[in-house]
Amino acid sequence: MFNSKPVLISGIKPTGDLHIGNYFGAMRQQVDLFRSGKYQCLIFVADYHALNTMQDAEEMRRRTRELVMAYLAIGLDPNEVILFKQSDVPAHTELCWIFDTITTMPYLMRAHAFKDAEAKNKEISVGTFNYPLLMAADILLYDAKIVPVGQDQKQHIEYARDTAEKFNRTFKSEIFTLPESYIMPDVAIVPGTDGQKMSKSYGNVIPLFASHEELTACVMGIVTDSSGDRPENVYQIHKLVRSADELDPLYEEHRGKYKVLKELLIEDLDHYLAPMRAKYEELKKDPSIMDDILAKGKTAARAMSEAKMEQVRTAIGVA
Repeated sequence: MFNSKPVLISGIKPTGDLHIGNYFGAMRQQVDLFRSGKYQCLIFVADYHALNTMQDAEEMRRRTRELVMAYLAIGLDPNEVILFKQSDVPAHTELCWIFDTITTMPYLMRAHAFKDAEAKNKEISVGTFNYPLLMAADILLYDAKIVPVGQDQKQHIEYARDTAEKFNRTFKSEIFTLPESYIMPDVAIVPGTDGQKMSKSYGNVIPLFASHEELTACVMGIVTDSSGDRPENVYQIHKLVRSADELDPLYEEHRGKYKVLKELLIEDLDHYLAPMRAKYEELKKDPSIMDDILAKGKTAARAMSEAKMEQVRTAIGVA
């Protein structure tokens, strides 16, 4: 699957149940980018990264499969991308170790994740401390030109660039391409049912593949502000599936009728999510589909990574 298009790579950790905040906040834009035809796209399930917070084998297997199913359900074509598990490509951890040997601890101590954990007086695992270098290996292994990230992850791309430059300088080579971050436009901050940012940790989510009954329970539980004629939390979620031009007269017509407006939101959400939910339920019936996709991705990713590692091993003198 080698081609001349610039490489775009994205990794997704298989942690947590997916909700509409994940979809409208990033997943939909990612799939649009992958389908643009401008890039050779690689997407990997970042299961080794997930080990920092998930140490349950059955949960890891289940959530990995669910993540693959979710991306297929929302429209990702596995024939247009290389979709694989990070753990299926040994070069990720091999290259990370090589980067370890040229990286100082003070440099890694500047990472946001380390600083946050240190500020909270947490016992910090080596995996958390070393996270930026494994991510650098993820990116540099495939000569990625573009890495779609949120603004809060831009530092990871800076770490990858610094590491590429240091390796090239240390081993007098031009092996690694310097990647560029791609800050996705129109990334929505989706409000939860309590008005805060939708997050599983806040317990305020609407599941992405919720049944009609689950949607009803979640939407009816949305916190409303009794001081206004328009329930703002309901309206902001409603705007994800219908335009303001459609909603404004509707909300004016039903001023103060919060129950009616919530019922309208339930129906619109259900109509929007139903095709994706149906596809997801269909995929659940045949897990071999996900296994076949990941096996195909494993072969392609290993071929690409091994070509790069042959150059790396020669440069450092072990081959």
